[in-house]
Amino acid sequence: MLLMSLAVPTAAQVASPGYTFLQAVRERDGTKATDLLQQPGSRVVNYRDDKGDSALHIVTSRRDITWLRFLMGQGADINVSNNSGDTPLLIASRTGFAEGAQALLARGAQVDKPNRLGETPLIIAVQQRNLELVKLLAERGANPDRTDNATGRSARDYAKMDTRAAEILRIIDQAKAAKKPVVVAGPKL
Repeated sequence: MLLMSLAVPTAAQVASPGYTFLQAVRERDGTKATDLLQQPGSRVVNYRDDKGDSALHIVTSRRDITWLRFLMGQGADINVSNNSGDTPLLIASRTGFAEGAQALLARGAQVDKPNRLGETPLIIAVQQRNLELVKLLAERGANPDRTDNATGRSARDYAKMDTRAAEILRIIDQAKAAKKPVVVAGPKL
């Protein structure tokens, strides 16, 4: 009887500052998120939930450039991976969020960091047939020949397989041609 009368604390009562921060980000509560970020010694900006999603994963998934820029300005880890190995840049590629991908790359996001399946942002952009993202990633040095783990195919391979992707293949080939090293002949002796 005594045990039954003890109150069980709710999730909100035992929530960590990190959990509370992610909840504020999900609810777009800027005041609460900022208050938690400004606590002395706060490290909540990179807190991850049980799926490994950080605040950057959340805001990239919803294609929210304002929150993305805010969190990057607060020191969020732009290359953080969730439990699937997805980074915010991979999520931006999957959702067609070119503005977010551009912002992440400008801050130094790793252009070829793969997820657990070996998919890179470029592979995903090719599979999505997103010309804007393919061009952006290729211009930023994405390797079109890096293969995934599931099929052993590269972004170039996927583009060749898709007869509707001729323009994508052209962009990939054009970016590679632009990166060819210049060979300078030395003086003849």
